[in-house]
Amino acid sequence: MRLSLTTWNINSVRLRIDLVAKFLKSARPDVLCLQETKCIDDAFPLKRFKRLGYEHVALNGQKGYHGVAIVSKIPFESTDIRTFCDKVDSRHISVSFGEKASIAKPLVLHNFYVPAGGDIPDPALNEKFDHKLRFLDEMKTCEPLHPRGEDRHILVGDLNVAPHENDVWSHKQLLKVVSHTPIETEKLQAALSAGEWVDVARDRIPMSEKVYTWWSYRSADWTVGDRGRRLDHIWVSRALKDAIQDFKILRDARSWERPSDHVPVTVTLDV
Repeated sequence: MRLSLTTWNINSVRLRIDLVAKFLKSARPDVLCLQETKCIDDAFPLKRFKRLGYEHVALNGQKGYHGVAIVSKIPFESTDIRTFCDKVDSRHISVSFGEKASIAKPLVLHNFYVPAGGDIPDPALNEKFDHKLRFLDEMKTCEPLHPRGEDRHILVGDLNVAPHENDVWSHKQLLKVVSHTPIETEKLQAALSAGEWVDVARDRIPMSEKVYTWWSYRSADWTVGDRGRRLDHIWVSRALKDAIQDFKILRDARSWERPSDHVPVTVTLDV
């Protein structure tokens, strides 16, 4: 079975539901993972998704902030929500796929929205940055994020860290900017290593090439200078490394009307 899966920080699902619909009608992924949905579960636009063919929905939302969701054409076996840093702030949801989806071997999918971290890269001066670092530390030590052997796991989301030199428009200029500081990149890499994850983008695209998924709203024209960062990630467990068939970043979505500052990132696997 071939499975296509997209991750997208939508920056308010209700505000941008028409953009989501446009994307789903065109790309037709089997599963869509959203971050920063910014709405309580009861306000999530379920009917619109079901009309689009996405009848299976797992939600972890809150009013006005954060929020994650998984919408799917294929059914889940189970869903789960984890909290990090002792905060109930809607930053994780996971689902498993199996017999109901005609998938012979179980497949676990985690969807994350890691804290952005504010503007000051000093945990002593900035509580938001301290929260982000502690969140990344907990991802490293979280046992369910340590797939081993034949475990078939996928981890996606807005991880809010651009870990490599060519994941940002200027490595030197962003070394002291939140999302690319050495302490953040080290902690994200530690979480990846602890889980023996494969970073799909960098498995498919040489380290020498620039790769971005986010462009700031602060630029009047995001294409001028192409000052992007790779904040949105798809990781797979070792058992799925050879199952990867395709990987795409839809840069054009950043030019849509009233867009998110992030764009959809899609992986296709044989499962």
